Formats: sequence, structure tokens, C-alpha cells
Amino acid sequence: MKVVANTRKAQGTSASRRLRHANKVPGILYGGSGAPIPIEVDHNPLFHSLRREKFHASILDMELDGRSEQVLLRDFEMHPYRPLVMHVDFQRVSADKPIHVRVPLHFVGQENSPAVKLSSALIGHVLQEVDIACLPKDLPEFIEVDLSGLTAQDTIKVRELRMPAGVTPVLKGKENPVVVSVTTQGAQVEEEEVAAAAAPAAVEVPATAQKAPPAAAAPAEKKGADKEKKK
Repeated sequence: MKVVANTRKAQGTSASRRLRHANKVPGILYGGSGAPIPIEVDHNPLFHSLRREKFHASILDMELDGRSEQVLLRDFEMHPYRPLVMHVDFQRVSADKPIHVRVPLHFVGQENSPAVKLSSALIGHVLQEVDIACLPKDLPEFIEVDLSGLTAQDTIKVRELRMPAGVTPVLKGKENPVVVSVTTQGAQVEEEEVAAAAAPAAVEVPATAQKAPPAAAAPAEKKGADKEKKK
């Protein structure tokens, strides 16, 4: 995928505002061996590209002032309520240096799994994306998670995912987050019953035991009301 950008001469809040009025997005290109470069990108092509999953997890070809750079989308900022891209960040990549990226997970085969067909279980997608490290040439657009073999007792964790060649998950120590969980209807009902039993019972207070306002409060309120009327 391709991004066309130009070096941004003017900087600052006012300059960025003028750019947006001209239907352009201010941004920054950083990383690699070069210095950070302020850039500007046409808004509409960028806006539509951001709606494509591939744009977020692919090596992009950036044409900057006529020369080519390989980059990754690193961050972008949207307007709070308008369909407007406010800012965008790209990072240079080098062919021989590993990159750290979050890529989406695609779940397949759920409807054919024994967990669904035989146990009528609920399959929860706990994670929707995963951190990986790889060389730019090995970067996958997504990682497929096959659920067709799941049974009622199964879970799938990050270290159990089938990663493409050259791709490794980024985890700390013995960390191994759950990606997919399976809950049977019986277990779900039991969990709800346990939660209900653990909740404190509501105590009804008889009307006669409820605390009445002090007797002196009524005259004071009435006096205040009389003052309001006089005003």
C-alpha cells in the first residue's frame, strides 16, 4: 500500500489548523537512521486507508517529496465527534531490523467446533490482536486462529497460536494471556448463582423505623419560603 506525503514547512498549532482547513493532515515521520521529519498527507485518501485493516499491519510505501521510504503506521488521532483525522505518525523500517507490531486475529471454524455443536458452549474472543516481533518481510496482515477443534474444556493462549515463519509473540517472562475461552451453559448458570449468593441481601427497613426529619426543620423551611415570597 502507498502513502503520498510532503515535507511540512510550517509548524505549530496555527499552521496545523490551516493545513486541516486545506484538507490535509499534519504528521511526523521518525525512526531509522534519519531525523524526524514533519509531514503533511492528503486527508481523504488517508481517511479511507485507515478504514482498511491491512493499512494498520502492513509495510507501507511512502512517497515523500518524490523519494521512497518504507514505513509503518504507528499512531493517528481522530476528531472527537467528526470524521476527521487530526494527526498521523509513521515510523521508518529497515529490512534487517526486527519490528514490534500489533496485528489482528482472525477467528475461523467456530461453528464447526465440538464445543458449539455438541456442548452448545459459548466461545469468547478475549483478545482481538496480539503483539509480535519479526523482520519487515515476514510481517503478516493477520494471524488466523483455528477454533474448529475446540471442546467444552478448552482454552487457547498466546503461546499456543500457530505463528507464521519468522514471527514470534512478544511476551514478558512467563506471561501467556488467554486468547479464546469456552463457557458451557451449565458453568455460566453456576457462576451466576454463586455471584447471587455472594451478594449481600437487601434489608428492608419498616416505615415506622425510618428516621423522620427533625421537628424544627419544617418551620425553618417554611420561614425560608416566606422570605422568598416577600422577595
